[in-house]
Amino acid sequence: MKNELLTVAEASARITAGDVMTVAGDTALLSQLPAGNWIGGSSVYFVTETGGAVIRDKVFCTTFEGTAGATVRTVGSDNLKSIAEGYKAGGFTVMLIPAFSGTHTKFAVDAPAMGSLFAQPLVGWISGVHLDELGSAKPAVYDGSTATAVEDGAVCLHIQLPAGSKVSTDIVNIFNQGHDAKTTFTFQEQGFSVTTAVVNGMEVNFAEYLTENNIDTRLPLVANYAGALVNVSVQAVDTDNGTVSFYAPVTPGVEYQLASPISDYAGTFASNLGDTGVGQYSCNCILNYLYGELEGKSTGTFTGPVTFGEIAYILLNQTLVKLDVQAA
Repeated sequence: MKNELLTVAEASARITAGDVMTVAGDTALLSQLPAGNWIGGSSVYFVTETGGAVIRDKVFCTTFEGTAGATVRTVGSDNLKSIAEGYKAGGFTVMLIPAFSGTHTKFAVDAPAMGSLFAQPLVGWISGVHLDELGSAKPAVYDGSTATAVEDGAVCLHIQLPAGSKVSTDIVNIFNQGHDAKTTFTFQEQGFSVTTAVVNGMEVNFAEYLTENNIDTRLPLVANYAGALVNVSVQAVDTDNGTVSFYAPVTPGVEYQLASPISDYAGTFASNLGDTGVGQYSCNCILNYLYGELEGKSTGTFTGPVTFGEIAYILLNQTLVKLDVQAA
């Protein structure tokens, strides 16, 4: 696996030569790439070897070398359960979805119940735009087999590996439960937005609760799924309308706690990642980039796009997702 920042001309030459890759970059650049074995997503934020950066003149390419085959396909929001139908034996799948689309919402809500998705490693991310362009620019993903943009749908790169290859995927979540272990949050409805929450058994208006208790909303709510800690990050608190919106849906019956504060965001990331990122596929959340002030700061050897959500079988927030392939 090879991670590189390339010009459009360089990336186009690789695609024309038959390379299998994922590409991240400004839509103005992605739209210039030729058809081939690639999928792409819009992002202008990246973690590079020298630190976080906004890059608009190059695209970030991950080339999957030594594959035994690859198929690119687009899956509509009404048929997400068919994602696993493209899985190749002994391989893995990379999937990209545009932010704020119907597919984004549907995958976030439905994926945990789609048991077929867990049959092999499924990783990917949610495409975005520069934060100054929210509302004016539209996130997109690209089906490289036809070199066309997809504004609502999931583009999948199904990769087959030579027999005996090993694939591993993992998430790096620097947050833990325990900011106040005595305070738990549950919700009565599933969704990206709520009005009420049940806090230690008492129903409250969640926007009022967060405001009155001076809760730092840079800290996510964290749920423990059989030892796996999964974040739900706060997008906005609207006290006028009494609503709180999230970057991922909350789930009824799941108990959440507020994450413990972190004094050194970038340093904590670096210490959790180690130095094994060279030659691995990874993506990192835009909230980590912002709250950790990662622009110009190195977090180790993991390089890749900064995203509006991460995928490791399900939708995640404020995590780094990584995938490693070891040849037979």
